[in-house]
Amino acid sequence: MYRIGLDVGSTTAKIAVIDEWAQLIHTGYLRHNTQIYETVSALLSEASSIIGDEPVGATITGSAGMGICENTGIAFIQELIAATEVVRQLYPQVKTLIDIGGEDSKMIFFAEKRIPDIRMNGSCAGGTGAFIDQMATLLNVETSVLNQLAAKHRNIYPIASRCGVFAKTDVQNLISRKIPKEDVAASVFHAVAVQSINTLARGYDVLPKVMFIGGPFTFLPQLTAAFVRALNIPASDISHTEHPEVIPALGAALSCKTNNSLHISQLLSIIAEAPLQKTTEITNRLPPLFKSEEERHTWQKEHKPITVKRSALTNYKGTGCFVGVDSGSTTTKIVVLGEDNELLFDFYSNNNGQPVETVHAGLLQFRNATTAAARPLNILHSVVTGYGEDLIKAAFNIDEGVVETIAHYAGAKYIDHDVSFVLDIGGQDMKAIFVRDGMIQRIELNESCSSGCGSFVYTF
Repeated sequence: MYRIGLDVGSTTAKIAVIDEWAQLIHTGYLRHNTQIYETVSALLSEASSIIGDEPVGATITGSAGMGICENTGIAFIQELIAATEVVRQLYPQVKTLIDIGGEDSKMIFFAEKRIPDIRMNGSCAGGTGAFIDQMATLLNVETSVLNQLAAKHRNIYPIASRCGVFAKTDVQNLISRKIPKEDVAASVFHAVAVQSINTLARGYDVLPKVMFIGGPFTFLPQLTAAFVRALNIPASDISHTEHPEVIPALGAALSCKTNNSLHISQLLSIIAEAPLQKTTEITNRLPPLFKSEEERHTWQKEHKPITVKRSALTNYKGTGCFVGVDSGSTTTKIVVLGEDNELLFDFYSNNNGQPVETVHAGLLQFRNATTAAARPLNILHSVVTGYGEDLIKAAFNIDEGVVETIAHYAGAKYIDHDVSFVLDIGGQDMKAIFVRDGMIQRIELNESCSSGCGSFVYTF
């Protein structure tokens, strides 16, 4: 009788198959990309090709696994309990288990004659696999390349890992200072290690032997190295396992009951039919914003966006212009105004981790546009704002830098002289600017979380 454990997490799905002697005979690991039922079916089909359409007992764990169990009736076990079961049965020498997942991090402390002390991150995914993915995106590399870069680092720099909004700011500053990507990658892993130890251990001694499990530790060896450095432990204190990425799935298999066994083909049928049987009852809906199409059109006419005066370069009669640059956390914007504040040119592009090169590309576009229009212009004054203000000002000899919130207000007041409120959602931050009697009265910024920012939307 075979037993199957499935661990369906926030970003990946894992399978572990054991035989009647509890020997691990097959494992699988896939990113599900929200195609949860399809990915689970693929894992089961692969297992069937290994062991045949045999009767099996099955248990599911993981943050997304509970929903599958509710829809199918398959047994569920909490993933921390599943991981604890593996240590209890197979690795009794382990005293500390550290698990980094897609959106959570966990530490379990084992001691004789005491129940395991389980710690888990709370409401923030800082210091998890998704956090590492976002840092790789900011560096414009694959996550696996992040590991290769970190292996060649020379220096570690401080990076806040409590939240992506702070980490991205720190990483952006490092990129702006032309810090080697190798050092930035290693600094990201160091930040994850420090974040996890500080928030999960909370003064509790991390005693050997220590076991590291989860996909990030499995596929990013430099992350494990960062934890070892942060904990200041020798290599002999680490307990290794052959498949650390599937430990909770293995725990689910070990805890599986075989009295309600099914053939794998039956399991596949149940998994395939579950989404079709699920119904959602919509209750307590909000009233519609508009009662009719006519009401919607009326609202749209009353709220037409205000347009800025534009002029084609070929029609512009002036000889000078003014350049404004916003070097943001994720994007670069450039505008060129004429002598009467008409918009002559605009540029918007993702930084891709290269703020100087992106501004250079935008200015080249402007120069090419003036050449094509046979309208060479003198730059009378230039101003820069945003995260990269100091770097861009120095790199391009820009005349002046201005704080971003002041630039926001200046632009908003030009468009609407009576503006009383400005709301900005950027790549990494959100700002609400309250204006009264022509002066900024109050500014509110997001502080410890990047949820709702541009990078949050981009990731989804």
